Amino acid sequence: MQHSVSVALVHDELVHLVRQLMTGERADADSPTFAQHSVLSYVDRNPGCRATQIADAFGVHRSTVSRQIKTCVDSGWVSADIGPVRSGHPLTLTSDGTRILDAANRSRQAEVADRVRDWPTGDVDTFARLLHQFRSTAPNPDNHTRGGDSNA
Repeated sequence: MQHSVSVALVHDELVHLVRQLMTGERADADSPTFAQHSVLSYVDRNPGCRATQIADAFGVHRSTVSRQIKTCVDSGWVSADIGPVRSGHPLTLTSDGTRILDAANRSRQAEVADRVRDWPTGDVDTFARLLHQFRSTAPNPDNHTRGGDSNA
């Protein structure tokens, strides 16, 4: 297999990175978890979306998304508007949700900036380009996004 040692190293690094992202500590109790941040970001990009659309975009069961949405609604970050029960409630960010998402984005971008602070600019640019290339490469070119959201 071409690149077999390097592929194994890439896999190991991705596993460690995902683990860090999933289990990383929040800046404070009022900031969203990684899963909540993902939901907030999706709702921000897709106002009026429903839990089923988020579940489809993330490739997870609706009950998983529903738990995250409930916490986001209970925290005052998301509003679940009136809608047909069978198709789910349209979701939108509240002003608090927008504020929390913006703060979380700034915090997470600052964390990345801190990690690459001593890197040459060219290395950061190359890393960003390679991450995008990796994420954009799909086994099935017709299915490079889930639920029509390339950021999901």
